[in-house]
Amino acid sequence: MSEIRTCDDHGIFEGARCPVCETAGTQVVSAANRTRASKFLSGALRHFPDDVGLDLDAAGWADFERVVQRTLDKYDWLDEAAIKAIVRTDPKGRFEVDGNRIRAAYGHSVDVSLESSDTPVPDVLYHGTAPEALPAIRQEGLKPMARQHVHLSGSVAAAREVGRRHASKPVILAVDAAALEADSNEITKRGREVYTTDHVPPTYISRHE
Repeated sequence: MSEIRTCDDHGIFEGARCPVCETAGTQVVSAANRTRASKFLSGALRHFPDDVGLDLDAAGWADFERVVQRTLDKYDWLDEAAIKAIVRTDPKGRFEVDGNRIRAAYGHSVDVSLESSDTPVPDVLYHGTAPEALPAIRQEGLKPMARQHVHLSGSVAAAREVGRRHASKPVILAVDAAALEADSNEITKRGREVYTTDHVPPTYISRHE
């Protein structure tokens, strides 16, 4: 992640210079601190809300001001403007804000019910994984494991980035999303390039070369 800065004329931007007027502006949060805070926010809204004193409703929403305060309690070097900028500019669209509430767009291990989306789904989606996971995937398909849903990517590049969390040279799998949907399996877009579904049987999976 790059640093977040603000321009007096054009507002929040990522990187060293405003993309409109090329002024340096003022730093809102450094790249390192942005990463740390993003991980905390993602974890709090996806996995451990109780541990940080957050209440999620059935659809995963939490009070935005409460989330801001709990993040400030964790990182006193942040301020409210920085937290809101981190949420607004997240490169993967991991957060959704609706008025005075916020939630993680995907990736939950806690029990929440996210409404489906009518956003069109590409015919082919991708999944990055470690080579040693292939035998199990060939037998059982892609399963949610510790999360609520299977995560698929809209591009090979995004799948490779995800796969690198598990292996330096991940295997990229292609998922026949068109056939999966045609067989009454729901696929929903979450964030910018993440798609979720309950399970992908082996029949719909091939290795991307």
